Amino acid sequence: MQSSSIQKSILRPLLRHDIRVIFPIRLLVNKMGTVQVTDADFQSTVEGNDLVLVDFWAPWCGPCRAVAPVLEEISNENSNVVIAKMNTDENPNTATQHGIMSIPTMMIFKNGELVDRLVGALPKPQIMEKLEPHF
Repeated sequence: MQSSSIQKSILRPLLRHDIRVIFPIRLLVNKMGTVQVTDADFQSTVEGNDLVLVDFWAPWCGPCRAVAPVLEEISNENSNVVIAKMNTDENPNTATQHGIMSIPTMMIFKNGELVDRLVGALPKPQIMEKLEPHF
């Protein structure tokens, strides 16, 4: 019994300390990630950020769902790019204006100007190859 109470008294401060250290890190990670954009806020998102990758997708699209975790990972690892996701079923106007004919299509905007377009569920290295010159 005595060794158990010693272990508890040693572990309690460590657990409290760990929680205080880990909790802010989790909050920071949750602030990153992809953002949802609509027809209404597309232009302000593209013009209001230095570098934006817009993913045009739909919930029924298998390749779109396959590339989603890759884009989340890129967003979490690179604070200098905004990864914006636009559901083309709910926001058809912007997709039509930009000539989106198939999904997933990703468009890269730098300072509000279109600089590149990627079509298909590409692997992370190919997406990064297109993004990195604009960092």
